[in-house]
Order: sequence, then C-alpha cells, then structure tokens
Amino acid sequence: MLDPQLLRQDLDGVIANLARRGFEFERESFEALEGERKRVQSELESVRAERNRVAKEIGRIKAQGGDAGELLAEGGRLSAREGALKDKFDALAEENRALLLRIPNLLHDSVPDGKDESDNVELRRVGEPPQFEFQPRDHVELGEALDEMDYAAAAKLTGSRFVVLRGELARLHRALGQFMLDLHRERHGYEEVYVPCILNAASLIGTGQLPKFEEDQFGIKGERSWFLTPTGEVPLTNLVRDAILDASSLPLKIMAATPCFRAEAGAAGKDTRGMIRQHQFEKVELVQIVHPDESEQALETLVGEAEAVLEALGLPYRVVELCAGDIGFSATKTHDLEVWLPGQGRYREISSCSNCADFQARRMKARFRHARTDKPQLVHTLNGSGLAVGRTLVAVMENGQQADGSIRVPEVLRSCLGGLDCLGKGG
Repeated sequence: MLDPQLLRQDLDGVIANLARRGFEFERESFEALEGERKRVQSELESVRAERNRVAKEIGRIKAQGGDAGELLAEGGRLSAREGALKDKFDALAEENRALLLRIPNLLHDSVPDGKDESDNVELRRVGEPPQFEFQPRDHVELGEALDEMDYAAAAKLTGSRFVVLRGELARLHRALGQFMLDLHRERHGYEEVYVPCILNAASLIGTGQLPKFEEDQFGIKGERSWFLTPTGEVPLTNLVRDAILDASSLPLKIMAATPCFRAEAGAAGKDTRGMIRQHQFEKVELVQIVHPDESEQALETLVGEAEAVLEALGLPYRVVELCAGDIGFSATKTHDLEVWLPGQGRYREISSCSNCADFQARRMKARFRHARTDKPQLVHTLNGSGLAVGRTLVAVMENGQQADGSIRVPEVLRSCLGGLDCLGKGG
C-alpha cells in the first residue's frame, strides 16, 4: 500500500509514476474522498473542542453550586454530534483504505519503460543452449514416452492443467525441491519454514493478492474466508505481519517448499500443453525481510541465489529486467530468470525476484525498531522463486534429453536418486 501522506503531498508525481505501468489513477474519486475526509475531520475536531469547553464550564458551574442544566443539554447534543462524525470519519477512512488497497506499488526510477514482456531488458545470458543431432522433443513427448507423465489420469482426477507423475520422474521432481532447499540453507543461510497452504484473507491482503486479484485465487468453500496459497511468498512474508522486529534480527531470510494454486493459470488458450502453466505446482520460495537501506542490494543478492540453482544444474538461462508494463502489482523492481527450453526453442520464466520496498510492509504493519531512534519503522520485503520446481523439471528433461529418449540426470541430483544418472531406457 502506498503512503497516504505521499498521495496528499505529491499526487501528480504518484499519478505519473503509476501511468508508466498503464494504471489509471482515479483522481476525481480520490480528491472527492480526501476533501470529504478533511471536512469531516475539521468539523469533528471543532465539535470535540467545543464539547471539551462545555464540559469544563459545566464543572466550573457545578463547583460554584450553579445550575448547569442548559450546558448539560448542550453537552449531550455535542456528544451525539461527535459520535456521528466519528462514525462518518471511520467510514471514510475505510473507504480510503479500500481505494489504496487497489493501487499498485510505485516503480523504482531505474525500471525501464515498456508496455509488455516484449519490452523487458535482457541483462545477461549464462551458458549455451545445447546443440542436438536430432530434433529435440518437448517435455510432454519425453514424459509420455517414459510412461511417467500422465495428463489423462490427472484430467480424470481433477480436470485440465494438472498432471500425474510416476516412477523416476516423480522421484526427480521431489529431488529437485530437496536440492533447492539444501542449497539455499547451506550456501545462502536461509531458514527453512513449514507453513500452512490454506490462508486467511488478511494474509493475501498483506502481500497484495487481495482485493484486486480475488478472481485469480482458489477459495475454500465454507463459512470462513480461506484461500489456497497462490505462492509461498504469502505465508512466509505474513509471518512478520503486525510485528515489530529487533533491528539486530535483520536481514531475515526464510524459505519454504509449498504447493501453489492459481485459478487463472495464465491467459486463455496460452500454454495449455504440459507443465509450464498449471493450476497446481510446487515452488521453493525465498523471502527476505530487510532494513530499508539494504533492499536494493538485497535484490541483486536474491537474483544471484536463484541463479545458483540453475548454474548447479548446468541449465542455460538469461536474466531480464521487467519493464514498467510487465512488473507485478506489489513490486517496485523485478528481475526474472528465464531458462532455455529446447522443446520450445526459447527462454521461459523460471524465477521472478522482486523488491517490494515498504509496499507490503505498510499493508501488514510489519516494522522494526530503529536502533538509533528506537522508533518503529517499516521493513522492506523481497521475494523470489528459488526455483519453480515443475518448470525446473521441464528444463532438466528438455536440456538433458538424448536421441534414444532417455534423460540425463544432472550430477548434483544423482545422490538424491540413489546414484541414478539417466532416466529411461538409456539408464
């Protein structure tokens, strides 16, 4: 959530920044609401001051043994008016909060202009796409040839955009998640956390999924406002909701492997084939809670930590900076990692690393106590995939495929698979 004071002090600047995203700020609605808020607040303060004056006068008259009947009646009228104005002010404050909750984060000045993903800026490429002496197949063909990737079974159990994995492929999927967790714990100092996958509305409001993107969420049928987690970012970041942390505890680096559930699963008709975009997938999520002065550097560190997984697996990838029109709702700046998929002949997103600055923290009231001033101050939050497990499985399959349909297992995963170095008939 944006700082309300910033909107009041530099509305033109805020509107110009949001316009870079293509977001149309409802200026008339905001100004009308803000004008009414100021009017009611001014009247409330005036009535409250008058009531206090009358109360003091009543006390003086009574102390002198006089008749304060008329003033008592006036005090009653003023108290009733004060109560009505307080209710009106609270209603306006809630209306203002509802408006603010639907406004995205401000973009960092360094974010490049652009309308969509075609305007994203490539920062670097790492590794060379493999060269095959045969026509490479995509992961669906490879998985079905192994008889270990079953979309028909998933459709029978649930519906489209789900998959059933069996045998060695299921083991490889599990090993990838385990490998990522171990790497980030041992090399990067993350604390592993087990979190619920059913979340309340307050948690999704805290990180920005609600109220604007409610239609994209899977809700739980019943009396409670519960949702399936769309990403591990939500439960992990909300661990510091309504908290005041000690400055010495920062940076806080936490991670979790969770199933994730997306009702939209991307644009209609896009990526309907395979595991690239599904309603359910697994992801190792990295979250950092940091001092405001450190969040820009923390984003670079976070990107490097996600890159370490791709490098260890020997997968070719590139890093891109998202342009203004493609950046997420809560982010002020985002770098994506895109892995090379031979079956598609292009790079596809496998991790998105974002600095949200104080946007989520303000929604969550997540603060730390400043060491010098001893006053609470908003933290900055960052999150990134380290990595999306299903898409990493896809990349390992497609980049490690061999002419006979077998799949070479990256060396760093073989110990997790009992020494298995190849899936399929070539093993």
